[in-house]
Amino acid sequence: MGKMTGNEFLVKALQEEGVEKIFGYPGACVIDIFDEIYKQDQVELILPRHEQGLIHAADGYARATGKVGVCLATSGPGATNLVTGIATANYDSVPLVCFTGQVATNLIGNDTFQEIDIVGVTRNIAKFVIVVRKREDLNRLIKEAFYIARTGKPGPVLLDLPKDVMAELGSDEYPEEVNIRGYKPNTKPHHGQILRAMNMIYDAKRPLFLIGGGAKIAGAQEEMCKLMETLKVPVVTTIMGRGIVPTNHELYYGNIGMHGNYAANQAVNDCDLLISIGTRFNDRITGKLGTFASDAKIIHIDIDTAAISKNVTVDVPLVGDAKEAIALMLSIAEKEEPCKVDEWLSRMNEWHEQKPLVMEEKEKLVPKQVIDAINEYFDEPIVTTDVGQNQMWTTQFLQLYGRRQMLTSGGLGTMGYGLPAAIGAAIGNPGREVVCVSGDGGFQMNSQEIATAVIQELPITICILNNGYLGMVRQWQDLFYDKAYAGTCLRRRKSCEHHCDGDFSKCPPYTPDFVKLAESYGAQGIRVFKKEEIIPAFEKAKAKTDGPTIIEFIIENEELVMPMVKPNGSITDLIMERGEE
Repeated sequence: MGKMTGNEFLVKALQEEGVEKIFGYPGACVIDIFDEIYKQDQVELILPRHEQGLIHAADGYARATGKVGVCLATSGPGATNLVTGIATANYDSVPLVCFTGQVATNLIGNDTFQEIDIVGVTRNIAKFVIVVRKREDLNRLIKEAFYIARTGKPGPVLLDLPKDVMAELGSDEYPEEVNIRGYKPNTKPHHGQILRAMNMIYDAKRPLFLIGGGAKIAGAQEEMCKLMETLKVPVVTTIMGRGIVPTNHELYYGNIGMHGNYAANQAVNDCDLLISIGTRFNDRITGKLGTFASDAKIIHIDIDTAAISKNVTVDVPLVGDAKEAIALMLSIAEKEEPCKVDEWLSRMNEWHEQKPLVMEEKEKLVPKQVIDAINEYFDEPIVTTDVGQNQMWTTQFLQLYGRRQMLTSGGLGTMGYGLPAAIGAAIGNPGREVVCVSGDGGFQMNSQEIATAVIQELPITICILNNGYLGMVRQWQDLFYDKAYAGTCLRRRKSCEHHCDGDFSKCPPYTPDFVKLAESYGAQGIRVFKKEEIIPAFEKAKAKTDGPTIIEFIIENEELVMPMVKPNGSITDLIMERGEE
């Protein structure tokens, strides 16, 4: 058995775990770790321009590759800048291992320069956090960190590394096995409960699958598609579950919830059996809880015991891995006849035809035209979104099938996620087309990461839907606050006097000029005003293979995301168009 410092061993451990990329930002308490990374070439260091950009990039890398994303930041402000990204990953079950520097153990608690109790700060927003106080614990804790991050319900893990502990010599042996008392993820579904669930499906007259992000995380796309087709039972999804089955499939009826399809929301309200897989029934999909699937029996399959009956009381709880559960259900379904639900499917098709998901074309660009062009022009892209109206339009209209992927911040709803997530996705998938759809507000929260995309020579196509507002908040002000646009106009100057009265001819120029901003970073910048300019802009973006292209789409200022559930309403209490509120 040899000896290594903690700094040396950390790099060895990353190599043993098969880590290829580490997203890091240096500082005093991690400088020795960076020195060890510099001495080898197996683990590549990616240097974003801000720690929040760093962790969102690691998150995008993890979601797009299925691997653990790895982060490294210094103590104090470096660590606290990770907090939003940790919470984002925790909400969406993304496996991350975050290493933070810490002051020497004898200085902890003394208000030392750049000291922060990052374990205390993140304890309630991460899967597991700990300070490594002894060198002899380091090897085991790194092994456990990767194991915890990727097993069960995946999530972010944080190891806080005091500088003196990392300088100390210790064993160079990386543990082969993990044995954590009290942590035994239950992945095997109960066979008796599976049989009970299947009997209920065959007895139901109006069964409906509701699929969330947990099924996608489990990699159950193929199994779910086969189960849907074998049973002939329709599927709706949360926005995080979108893509679990091809969005152009005849048995797929779209997203449910706050901005869900009319047919999908009606189906949840009218079904007599709801089979939910990998969703936590949060408020964005349930609406008024007492009215959600009120006439239905509910089967809930989830790997997280705590999610069962947390928000919606269920009739058949089934704890286990979604892919294994669906595979067991499929093995039973393949021996039986399809469900006799023709009348139910006809009713759903009537709803779909009665009120399809559309967006009226106008003089200016409308967002659906941009998303439709992405569907048409790009083959198998990874599409990331920011948060707000841009996210909702993308999740409504983006077609997902084959290898197409969509990455978005669903649980926390983190503005500024889209660009760095696209960077991480592109780094993890060289050769794949990567498209980021963002709003003008969210894009500016991490726009410094344009530099990272340029430095890394990533041919990302960045689509900014610019309406001059923080659009989703403005939508609420428009519909429910008597058009009092407080703090949402991004063009407004101190000298403005007309208070956003709808006469946009009075508005000053937008700040910044996104085309000039792109060019200042060494990226390509394009501005699009008309529908016929969209595909030519994408062609220019595709021709630039050594860096990103930012395309600013000037869209209608007052465009709304519709449908929309009324405040405190059920998911069938929908506003379909302006004037119905």
